[in-house]
Amino acid sequence: MSAVTQPGPSNDKARRASRRVAAAAISIPVLIIGQFAMLAIVPVAVVVTTTWRHKHLRPLRAWAAGLATLYAIPLALWAIGPDRAPSLSKDMAPPFAALIVAGAIAFAVRQMSLRGRTTPEQTRT
Repeated sequence: MSAVTQPGPSNDKARRASRRVAAAAISIPVLIIGQFAMLAIVPVAVVVTTTWRHKHLRPLRAWAAGLATLYAIPLALWAIGPDRAPSLSKDMAPPFAALIVAGAIAFAVRQMSLRGRTTPEQTRT
Protein backbone atom coordinates (compact mmCIF):
# COMPACT_ATOMS: atom_id res chain seq x y z
CA MET A 1 0.00 0.00 0.00
CA SER A 2 1.48 3.33 -0.98
CA ALA A 3 0.77 6.61 0.70
CA VAL A 4 1.75 10.13 -0.14
CA THR A 5 4.42 11.47 2.18
CA GLN A 6 3.85 14.43 4.43
CA PRO A 7 5.22 17.76 3.22
CA GLY A 8 8.85 17.85 4.17
CA PRO A 9 11.74 20.06 3.28
CA SER A 10 12.25 18.52 -0.18
CA ASN A 11 8.54 18.54 -1.02
CA ASP A 12 8.25 22.13 0.20
CA LYS A 13 11.17 23.21 -2.01
CA ALA A 14 9.63 21.42 -4.97
CA ARG A 15 6.28 23.06 -4.33
CA ARG A 16 7.85 26.53 -4.09
CA ALA A 17 9.85 25.97 -7.27
CA SER A 18 6.71 24.85 -9.10
CA ARG A 19 4.82 27.93 -7.93
CA ARG A 20 7.71 30.18 -8.94
CA VAL A 21 7.84 28.69 -12.43
CA ALA A 22 4.05 28.92 -12.83
CA ALA A 23 3.95 32.56 -11.73
CA ALA A 24 6.85 33.48 -14.02
CA ALA A 25 5.32 31.67 -17.01
CA ILE A 26 1.97 33.39 -16.48
CA SER A 27 3.57 36.82 -16.14
CA ILE A 28 5.38 36.61 -19.49
CA PRO A 29 2.23 37.01 -21.66
CA VAL A 30 0.98 39.75 -19.34
CA LEU A 31 4.19 41.71 -19.78
CA ILE A 32 4.36 41.17 -23.55
CA ILE A 33 0.74 42.16 -24.13
CA GLY A 34 1.08 45.08 -21.71
CA GLN A 35 3.97 46.48 -23.81
CA PHE A 36 6.64 45.75 -21.20
CA ALA A 37 8.55 43.26 -23.35
CA MET A 38 11.98 44.20 -22.01
CA LEU A 39 10.88 43.45 -18.45
CA ALA A 40 9.77 39.99 -19.57
CA ILE A 41 13.43 38.98 -19.53
CA VAL A 42 13.16 38.55 -15.75
CA PRO A 43 10.40 35.88 -15.77
CA VAL A 44 12.01 34.17 -18.77
CA ALA A 45 15.26 33.94 -16.78
CA VAL A 46 13.35 32.65 -13.74
CA VAL A 47 11.67 29.95 -15.84
CA VAL A 48 14.96 28.82 -17.38
CA THR A 49 17.07 28.84 -14.21
CA THR A 50 14.44 27.22 -12.01
CA THR A 51 13.76 24.46 -14.53
CA TRP A 52 17.45 23.69 -14.77
CA ARG A 53 18.08 23.79 -11.01
CA HIS A 54 15.28 21.46 -9.86
CA LYS A 55 15.29 17.89 -11.09
CA HIS A 56 11.55 17.40 -10.63
CA LEU A 57 11.08 20.04 -13.34
CA ARG A 58 13.37 18.16 -15.76
CA PRO A 59 10.54 17.36 -18.24
CA LEU A 60 10.08 21.12 -18.73
CA ARG A 61 13.67 21.87 -19.74
CA ALA A 62 13.02 21.62 -23.47
CA TRP A 63 9.94 23.81 -23.08
CA ALA A 64 11.95 26.39 -21.14
CA ALA A 65 14.69 26.39 -23.76
CA GLY A 66 12.10 26.89 -26.49
CA LEU A 67 10.51 29.76 -24.61
CA ALA A 68 13.90 31.38 -24.05
CA THR A 69 14.72 31.01 -27.75
CA LEU A 70 11.40 32.55 -28.75
CA TYR A 71 12.16 35.54 -26.52
CA ALA A 72 15.83 35.80 -27.55
CA ILE A 73 15.15 36.15 -31.27
CA PRO A 74 13.30 39.50 -31.17
CA LEU A 75 15.60 40.68 -28.37
CA ALA A 76 18.67 40.01 -30.51
CA LEU A 77 17.04 41.57 -33.57
CA TRP A 78 16.26 44.67 -31.52
CA ALA A 79 19.77 44.84 -30.05
CA ILE A 80 21.66 44.48 -33.34
CA GLY A 81 19.19 46.28 -35.59
CA PRO A 82 20.46 49.35 -37.43
CA ASP A 83 17.45 51.51 -36.62
CA ARG A 84 16.35 50.49 -33.15
CA ALA A 85 13.09 51.60 -31.66
CA PRO A 86 13.28 53.11 -28.17
CA SER A 87 11.78 49.97 -26.66
CA LEU A 88 11.62 46.27 -27.46
CA SER A 89 7.82 46.37 -27.43
CA LYS A 90 7.70 48.95 -30.22
CA ASP A 91 10.31 47.11 -32.29
CA MET A 92 8.92 43.59 -31.85
CA ALA A 93 6.86 42.30 -34.75
CA PRO A 94 3.35 41.16 -33.79
CA PRO A 95 3.99 37.56 -34.94
CA PHE A 96 6.96 37.34 -32.55
CA ALA A 97 4.83 38.70 -29.73
CA ALA A 98 2.11 36.17 -30.53
CA LEU A 99 4.64 33.33 -30.59
CA ILE A 100 6.10 34.35 -27.24
CA VAL A 101 2.64 34.62 -25.67
CA ALA A 102 1.61 31.24 -27.12
CA GLY A 103 4.89 29.66 -25.99
CA ALA A 104 4.51 30.98 -22.45
CA ILE A 105 0.92 29.80 -22.24
CA ALA A 106 1.90 26.38 -23.59
CA PHE A 107 4.71 26.18 -21.03
CA ALA A 108 2.31 27.10 -18.20
CA VAL A 109 -0.25 24.53 -19.36
CA ARG A 110 2.44 21.85 -19.58
CA GLN A 111 3.76 22.76 -16.14
CA MET A 112 0.27 22.60 -14.64
CA SER A 113 -0.33 19.20 -16.23
CA LEU A 114 2.90 17.87 -14.70
CA ARG A 115 2.07 19.40 -11.33
CA GLY A 116 -0.78 17.00 -10.54
CA ARG A 117 1.26 13.85 -11.09
CA THR A 118 3.00 12.14 -8.25
CA THR A 119 6.60 11.11 -8.71
CA PRO A 120 8.39 8.14 -7.11
CA GLU A 121 10.16 10.55 -4.75
CA GLN A 122 6.80 11.76 -3.42
CA THR A 123 5.39 8.31 -2.64
CA ARG A 124 6.64 5.64 -0.35
CA THR A 125 5.79 1.96 -0.26
